[in-house]
Amino acid sequence: MANLLLVEDNELNRDMLSRRLRKRGYEVEIAVDGQEGLDMVKSTRPDLILMDMSLPVVDGWEATRRLKADPATSDIPVIALTAHAMASDREKALEAGCDAYETKPVELPSLLAAIEKLLGNS
Repeated sequence: MANLLLVEDNELNRDMLSRRLRKRGYEVEIAVDGQEGLDMVKSTRPDLILMDMSLPVVDGWEATRRLKADPATSDIPVIALTAHAMASDREKALEAGCDAYETKPVELPSLLAAIEKLLGNS
């Protein structure tokens, strides 16, 4: 099954989401801020990244821009996870390079569909 990197600073969100994804067979690595996420991408080479956009150190917008600007990581799909639910926030995430956008609280069926689609398993 696919290896996912969850970049999320909220402990409750990390715990809930990682448990639910592991239960469905995904391997889940966790980073607690944007810089740690950037560092982990280089060492773990995930199949897909779930990126909270409101992160400490380096926010999700900037972390995604850096990932997509680097030829070594530009092909890794990134799903934005954010409590910001305005249409402009969705556009901002896509402009930063995110491949999909999910609002919090996360609706698991919608997130799983997005993951499967981006991994080519749909």
